Amino acid sequence: MPRPHTPILSPTRIRTTALALVDRDGLEALSMRKLAAELGVRAASLYSHVATKDDLLNDVANEIIGRVDVSGFDEGWRPGLIGWARSYRAALAEHPNMVPFVARGPARRDASLRMADAVHGGLVGAGWPPREATMIGAAVKYIVIGAATSSFAAGFSDDAQLYVERYPHQPSASVAAARGRSGRRQLRAGAGSVAGHSGREACGGGQGVRERGVSVVGRGGAS
Repeated sequence: MPRPHTPILSPTRIRTTALALVDRDGLEALSMRKLAAELGVRAASLYSHVATKDDLLNDVANEIIGRVDVSGFDEGWRPGLIGWARSYRAALAEHPNMVPFVARGPARRDASLRMADAVHGGLVGAGWPPREATMIGAAVKYIVIGAATSSFAAGFSDDAQLYVERYPHQPSASVAAARGRSGRRQLRAGAGSVAGHSGREACGGGQGVRERGVSVVGRGGAS
């Protein structure tokens, strides 16, 4: 009589199945027991490949962040910042249920730390002082996380008249939201604003930020 077949486990298969489970049922639904059932093995079998659920989620997050493109900084800090933001948002938008975990911070995830290092290095290499480079990178990250989590427009009604009497400034906000329902549009606007404002701050602060020997101060934001 043939022996029962036991599915072969591998780190890649475990990560892929865990991510599919989170995509389908949500972050809180993931447990080692449920993952083992999805894989057709006992929960104890997983622990020879991954020590804890948090370790597994870090491995999954590492794989997602590893897809983010930070090569744009070779072309300058503004295109680098915008390109990074777009790629980062796209990677997160594919797996929105993972965003809360990724948003906690890089921990010891190699891909996240490499991404942060590339962004910071790209900004500092263009002439930004380290403190300002950190703040610019953080500001764009917060915009990306927000854009990947939900749409600003989702909180407003399409009917601006609902706001006219009691909230005089909200009709224009709701119209703006209706015109920019796409998370990508909102991301471009937000990240572009950070890049544009940063350029003006550099000019006002006399930082002398330069790019390939040509001053970037005063240019319009990259798109």
